[in-house]
Amino acid sequence: MTSVPTPIPSRTQYVLEEIKRRILTGRLTPGQALVETDLAAQFGVSKTPVREALRTLAGTGLVVMSQYKGVTVRMVDADMAREVYDVRLLLEPEALRRAVRRGASLDAARDALARADRATDTAERSLANREFHRALYLPCGNPLLGRMLDEVRDQAALVSAVAWAAVPSWEREAGEHQEILRLALTGDAEAAARALHAHIASFVERAFPSAGIPAQEEDGQA
Repeated sequence: MTSVPTPIPSRTQYVLEEIKRRILTGRLTPGQALVETDLAAQFGVSKTPVREALRTLAGTGLVVMSQYKGVTVRMVDADMAREVYDVRLLLEPEALRRAVRRGASLDAARDALARADRATDTAERSLANREFHRALYLPCGNPLLGRMLDEVRDQAALVSAVAWAAVPSWEREAGEHQEILRLALTGDAEAAARALHAHIASFVERAFPSAGIPAQEEDGQA
């Protein structure tokens, strides 16, 4: 049987993923300038793939392009946190509710939690936590809903990176993740969705009190 070779990522994709990783793990900080020539030298590529990668990152909201300031890592403030987390609060609990109701497998979420527990540094734990949340909403049965949440995923991770730097709360969040997954695995869609809603809201409220994120929905449903 002929094996299929693993595709080699393009230079642009490689640069894109590496810059994204550096932003989301705090190696590149909000407001930091991203100079094409410097990045090209670091990655051993021409400026073209760097420029293409930066344009893509601007489209996802991780960097900002300015005629006068050039390209910088996006700043994070209460307004940005509120915008991003409003979207998560509206969509993510509903996606989990649907995933539980349809009996979708949550093995990927369980695996992500195990990776987070084994993590030896902040970056590894952060990436595992991102995968945990995605594993909860992706099997909701509505691909468009999953893609909509994917679109704010990087911005949410940037908010998280800034929040964790200011208010480290790994143990609390790990416990909340365990409880969300436990409820989901018991088939209690409403309780799991409520727990997820409270988890998302309380996280950003701790780091950005002025964001005005509600701790729970008015009708008590997540």
